[in-house]
Amino acid sequence: MAVTEDTWYTPLTPLAFLERSAEVFPDKDAIVYGDRRTTYREFAAEATRVAHGLRSLGVEAGDRVAYLLPNIPEMLVAHFAVPLAGAVLVAINTRLAPAEIRYILDHSGAKVLVVDAALHGSVPPGLDLAGIVTVTDPASGASPDPAVGGLSYSDLLARGSDDPLPWTVSDERGTISINYTSGTTGRPKGVMYHHRGAYLNSLAEIVHSRHTPDSRYLWTLPMFHCNGWCTTWAVTAIGGTHVCLRAVDAGEIWRLLDSEGVTHLNGAPTVLVTIAGYDGAHPLEHEVVVTTAGAPPSPTVIRRMSELGARLTHVYGLTETYGPYTVCEPQESWLKLGIGERSKVMSRQGVGMIVTDGVRVVDEQMRDVPRDGVTMGEVVMRGNNVMSGYFADAEATENAFRGGWFHSGDLGVWHPDGYIQLRDRAKDIIVSGGENISTIEVEAAVDSHPAVLEVAVVGVPDEKWGERPKAYVVLRQGKSLEAAELLEHVRSQIARYKVPDAIEFVPELPKTSTGKIQKFQLRERDWGGRESRIQG
Repeated sequence: MAVTEDTWYTPLTPLAFLERSAEVFPDKDAIVYGDRRTTYREFAAEATRVAHGLRSLGVEAGDRVAYLLPNIPEMLVAHFAVPLAGAVLVAINTRLAPAEIRYILDHSGAKVLVVDAALHGSVPPGLDLAGIVTVTDPASGASPDPAVGGLSYSDLLARGSDDPLPWTVSDERGTISINYTSGTTGRPKGVMYHHRGAYLNSLAEIVHSRHTPDSRYLWTLPMFHCNGWCTTWAVTAIGGTHVCLRAVDAGEIWRLLDSEGVTHLNGAPTVLVTIAGYDGAHPLEHEVVVTTAGAPPSPTVIRRMSELGARLTHVYGLTETYGPYTVCEPQESWLKLGIGERSKVMSRQGVGMIVTDGVRVVDEQMRDVPRDGVTMGEVVMRGNNVMSGYFADAEATENAFRGGWFHSGDLGVWHPDGYIQLRDRAKDIIVSGGENISTIEVEAAVDSHPAVLEVAVVGVPDEKWGERPKAYVVLRQGKSLEAAELLEHVRSQIARYKVPDAIEFVPELPKTSTGKIQKFQLRERDWGGRESRIQG
C-alpha cells in the first residue's frame, strides 16, 4: 500500500482536544460553575448542539459569530461550538460601549450575536443580523430586555441536534477566531488566529503553566482576551477542570481557591494585587500556579504572591501573538538567590515559548541589539504563533510585518543569558532632556514601598526638559504616606534623574477589563489637549 499525504498528515485544530477529552474523560467534571457541573461528555454534546443551532440560523463556513458573554460555561462552549459549525468566533470585550460593539459587529461582518442578558444594555439598536441569542444566567439576576428580541439560548439548543459533526478542519491555516485590539490609539483591529496557531499555543500553555489532568483552572482572565490566552483550548486538551468565574471578585476568588481546590489561574499583575491585597488572604494550602502577563509584574508583586505560596510563571505577548509568546523560564541557579533578587530576574519577559520561532530585540535597521542588558531596541516575533494578519486591513498588516517580523511596539533589552526584558511601550517611554526613562523601572521603585498598592508613571510636560515622570499612586488600605517620604524612598532605588517630579495619590487607576492600566487617560489629564510627543 502506497504511503500518501493522507496517511501521515492531519490538519491541526483545537477541536480535536474536546473530541479526545470527551472520549478519555467522559464522566469527569469539565466545567464547574456554582452548583452546575458539566462532564466532558456533556460539554461535547452541548458544543455539537450549539453548532447545529447556529447553522439553523444560516451560519455557514467562514461566517463570523460574535459572543458578548462573561466567563460563564456558555462562553467556554463557544470556543468549540463556533468552529465546529465551520464559523469564526468573535469574542467581544464585555466592557465596551454600544458604539464600540457596533463597530466590531459591522467590521467583522458578524452574522449572529450571542449575548448575556445582563449585557443587553450594551447591545446597539437596529442591528442587521441573522439572529440574536440571549443567555440568561441566574447568577447575574438579570432578565432579558424584550427590546433586544431574538432567541433564548435554550431555543438555540432546541433548534440544534445531536447528530455528530466532524471534529476536524480541511485547512489548519483557516481562521478560528478574530480578536479585536483595545483601540486606544485608533479604531480596534481584528487579529486573525488560525487553527494551527491556536493548537500549538494551547500546547505551549500546557507545558509552561504545568497543566495536567488534575488541573483545576480558575477563570480570572477574560475568555474574550486572546481567547483566554488559548487556555480555553489548553485546559480542555489536557482534560483539566474549568472553574468559571462571572466577575473578578477577591472574596469569591479566595472562596474558590479554598473550596474548589484551584491549582491554576491566569491574570494581569493588577489581578494579582487584588488577590494578594484581600483582607482574607492567607497562605495557600497547596501550590497554585499563577501565570501572569499583560504588563510587567513588579518584583514586589512577585514576592507577595510567592510568600502566599503561589508559583509564578511570567509570560509576555500581545493579542497579535495568541496571548503569551515568551516565558521567563526559571533556572535552577535562581533558587540560590534571595527572594528579592530572585523576584527581579523573574520579572523579565524571558525567552520564546517552546512552540515559537524565538524572540529578537532589534534596532531600526532590523539588526539584533547587543546582549548587554542596556541597549534598547524593539521586540519582534514571527512564526506559527503570530497572527495571520488584521482582518480586512491589508495596510496595517503590511506595516506590522515590515522586515518579515511582527513589530510589537515594545521596547526592551537583551541580557547576556538570552532573556529579554521590557523597558516600555514605545508610546510610554519618557524622553527627558534627551535621556530615555523607563516608566516600568520607575514604577518598580515606587511599588517597592510597603505602603504602595499600585502605581502608574507617565510623562508630563516640562518647560525645561520637555517631559518629566509623574507617579499616580494608590495606597494600601489603612496606610498613609507623604509624597516627600515616598520620593525619598524612590531616590534610594534609582538614579535621581529618573525620580518623579510629582506624586499624586488617587483612589484607583483607570484600567481595561483585563486589568491593564490605561496610561493614556492619565496622560490626558496632564497634557490637557496640548500636543504630546507621543500620541495615544
